[in-house]
Amino acid sequence: MPGRARRFGTVAEAYERFRPGYPAQLHDLVVGHAGRPVRTALEIGAGTGKATRLFAGRGIAVTATDPDAAMLAELRRHVPAGVRTVRAAFEELEPGERYDLVYAAAALHWTQPAGRWERMAALLAPDGVFASFGGPVRLADPAVEEAVRAARAPFLGSDEIPSPDGTSPEREMQWPGTELLRSRWFDDVRQSVFPRRLTVEGRDFVGYLSTVSAYLELPAADREQAFARILRVLPGTVELDADVVVHLARRL
Repeated sequence: MPGRARRFGTVAEAYERFRPGYPAQLHDLVVGHAGRPVRTALEIGAGTGKATRLFAGRGIAVTATDPDAAMLAELRRHVPAGVRTVRAAFEELEPGERYDLVYAAAALHWTQPAGRWERMAALLAPDGVFASFGGPVRLADPAVEEAVRAARAPFLGSDEIPSPDGTSPEREMQWPGTELLRSRWFDDVRQSVFPRRLTVEGRDFVGYLSTVSAYLELPAADREQAFARILRVLPGTVELDADVVVHLARRL
């Protein structure tokens, strides 16, 4: 997992406070794709447990993994008792126990491409389900978005992560579905979207930005100046487009 992905521990409390969680319907979609009881699950890059609590709260025995000790410490404060935690990046997980479900919430893009799907398949039981979900959180008002872009321009051009395989945003099937379709380890690949519009205070949106990797890469002084400039152009409340894009596949 790249070093950039290991910076989140410095903002673990902010990550928990300002990052949105996941809708309850997501659990039903993922489990429904399995078509059978899902008793065990492995989570990749669990962070503070935003998705962990969604599945563990429905009785699934979740093993939550993350390479950052601070993120796991925050996770343990919020997830149900019985969730097992493992401090490890995806590439450090040893094959052994196989799970009914392996999933990643806003974390799969941090895994290394080489051997990704073979490693994933080794962690899944036959006919087990893989799920990846997440999506960008964007300002809904184009005028506000342009004002924020101009405010951060002296320090940062873009705060988004491009598609890991270069898939155009205009294509119907997005990454990682594009890779799953080419993988010899998986079939029954599906893509779904949960539309979501959120309203938050401007200060809370800046709090969200403080957990975004592009800003964490900036020198501290530049980061604080960027946030101050952004806050000055934001209205008191902002609307956010925060659709959750879901990719599902079945292990052959």
